[in-house]
Amino acid sequence: MKVIGLAGWSGAGKTTLLTRVIPLLRADGLRVSVIKHAHHKFDVDRPGKDSWRHREAGAEEVLVSSANRWALMHELRGEREPRLPELLRRLSPVDLVVIEGYKTEPHRKIEIFRAANEKPFLFPTDPDIVGIAADVAVETSLPTAHLDDIPAIAAMMRRFAIPIDDALAMAEM
Repeated sequence: MKVIGLAGWSGAGKTTLLTRVIPLLRADGLRVSVIKHAHHKFDVDRPGKDSWRHREAGAEEVLVSSANRWALMHELRGEREPRLPELLRRLSPVDLVVIEGYKTEPHRKIEIFRAANEKPFLFPTDPDIVGIAADVAVETSLPTAHLDDIPAIAAMMRRFAIPIDDALAMAEM
């Protein structure tokens, strides 16, 4: 299992990019999983649904299963947010894990940059950034690709992905 991150400011297009890269990686025969960092108030459930009612009643975990998928929701109930190594250890084995977000956590990352965001680049101050996908030309010695060059970005992700044990070691420093 290998790991690579996509990091950038909100609105840079990380999710859109990932939805374009995953089918290409899958076409190459890779099994891909994603860990996405979300804002603290996110919810994957809807008020009124049975699973939502179970969580609201105080269940620590709710596992919902069907013939098409299953999902496990774990309520923190005031506990600290799990760090990236804890989440990586919970995943089922796949070929590639893509970490979307977690821009301040130590792991190998490709920066996703969109000029319209009017935010600074992350790479000058983040030594874990190993490549950049941007919609503008970038002056750097790091490998770069245009945001629309999905094959080049997929190749960069595969090139810089590291074994999960190495990713865990980086994150636990």
